[in-house]
Amino acid sequence: MAVVTPVLQVEGLTKSFGDLVLFREISFGLAEGQRVGLIAKNGSGKSTLLSILSGKEGYDSGSVIFRRDIKVGFLEQDPYFPSNLSVLEACMEQGCQKKELEVRQMLTQLNITNTNEKIEHLSGGQLKRVALASVLVHEPDFLMLDEPTNHLDLEMTEWLEDYLSRSNLTLLMVTHDRYFLDRVCTEILEIDQRTVYRYKGNYSYYLEKRQERLDAKSVEIERANNLYRTELEWMRRMPQARGHKARYREEAFYELEKVAKQHIQNNQVKLDVKASYIGSKIFEADHLFKSFGDLKILNDFSYIFARYEKMGIVGNNGTGKSTFIKILMGQQQADSGTLEIGETVRFGYYSQEGLAFNEQMKVIDVVKEYAEVIELSDGRRMTASQFLQYFLFSPETQYNYVYKLSGGERRRLYLCTVLMRNPNFLVLDEPTNDLDIVTLQVLEEYLQQFKGCVIVVSHDRYFMDKVVDHLLVFNGNADIRDFPGNYTQYREWHEAYKKHQRAQEKLLNSQQEKSSRVRQNERRRLSFKERRELEQLETDIAALEEEKKQLETELCSGTLSVEKLTEYSKRLPLLTDEIDEKTLRWMELSEIET
Repeated sequence: MAVVTPVLQVEGLTKSFGDLVLFREISFGLAEGQRVGLIAKNGSGKSTLLSILSGKEGYDSGSVIFRRDIKVGFLEQDPYFPSNLSVLEACMEQGCQKKELEVRQMLTQLNITNTNEKIEHLSGGQLKRVALASVLVHEPDFLMLDEPTNHLDLEMTEWLEDYLSRSNLTLLMVTHDRYFLDRVCTEILEIDQRTVYRYKGNYSYYLEKRQERLDAKSVEIERANNLYRTELEWMRRMPQARGHKARYREEAFYELEKVAKQHIQNNQVKLDVKASYIGSKIFEADHLFKSFGDLKILNDFSYIFARYEKMGIVGNNGTGKSTFIKILMGQQQADSGTLEIGETVRFGYYSQEGLAFNEQMKVIDVVKEYAEVIELSDGRRMTASQFLQYFLFSPETQYNYVYKLSGGERRRLYLCTVLMRNPNFLVLDEPTNDLDIVTLQVLEEYLQQFKGCVIVVSHDRYFMDKVVDHLLVFNGNADIRDFPGNYTQYREWHEAYKKHQRAQEKLLNSQQEKSSRVRQNERRRLSFKERRELEQLETDIAALEEEKKQLETELCSGTLSVEKLTEYSKRLPLLTDEIDEKTLRWMELSEIET
């Protein structure tokens, strides 16, 4: 049996920042063609691990060994290019100097057509696509992706999903997109409490097996605790001087104590924060218009939002989703039309830009600026510290300074500040970017139980399926459609609609091709009757032309009687018409014959 050399082998890897240990002595390997998803809570070291593997970050101890012939590609979570470069120049800087045509082709597939546009003018989604193109066109053998779907619209996410599923790449990626994980990855690596666990299946398989692991761990801890109580009593009774067997039992006691004192973190958080009362009038949009030059965003848009409605907004980047939200929130003005907000509406707005925190503040102090306590739906009150724990900020982390937080932890903290104000209308613009899967599960459950209104703009298909009742689909150029269902239902309808359109186009093309083929066949072949007709026409036309010529000669002779002159004058135009008619028919048949 042939020995398979790993593409990557990690042994005993440890990484810490000061007192914070991200992972300790973790080991794993990747074989050629494996597609592995890396899952962990924010702040557990996912992005740091990828940076270590790419050579951009150091580590405390252990080893990272790549196979010698492997070409490695790395897509960072927040890619950077010098702002003065053009799109094409940015891609060329990434080692693609000899592949200009391939770069242009890849950019076209990713809907980037203006390769001369400067990097500084690109949106976040456009920049991510440029970075993707520069990595993929390099044709790496081993590809690492850090949140590849962040800032990508649904069309591009599904394109990348299909591209990676069909490729032979060895893949290690961090993503919160659970559908993406399910459809692309064949294995899952999880970092949990500084230890790495491996699951030989996709995301759905991982969920099942992870729960089995946690259940087994809970049983182990419970048994250890029962035995620990017995052994603790023995330790207290025994004198200090002990024989060899007693010392062995004492050492075993301390090992048992480590197991007994472990805790399984319960991430099934119930966020039953009380929403403020909301009346029957929410908001009413009446004949809204908005455009930027020739780009139309809203064109006579009217809508009445209902109480407790949960709306999702989807559409490609640049179709106006965020502009619509900003108009609703009063951050931009419509060109014309009115927008009336109900008096009881109390917005909680989570924007893409996020909140600018004071880097020198502690996490707990940031939250206390908004509220010292939070009222729950059952009348109980929760302190700011307790609320942060619900959002997976441990007591130790709460006293960290903001500048020590990871990007995902900052977004989680921002979400806390939005929810703590007891809003009754949540407007969430791309809330899933940079949040870990555990936090997303917490937020999904909260939104499902939320006694208020919700608008969500998101490219996270799984999240949308869990949360929304219906969709506003932004198709571009102010074409906005209301779909009564979640994202998966919309995609099924949309695919069926496109399939129907393709079938109709195929039928029409087939009919046109058949008609054209018939005409072509007719030109090649004359029936026996038509061929006889063609031959007769040639004889008839020659005779008529000869008769016409004789008539014209006679009419010019000056020797005709009045009766003959009148007879020939009437015959000549009839003769000319007959010649024209027979000549036209002859031309039709001759064209078929040739």
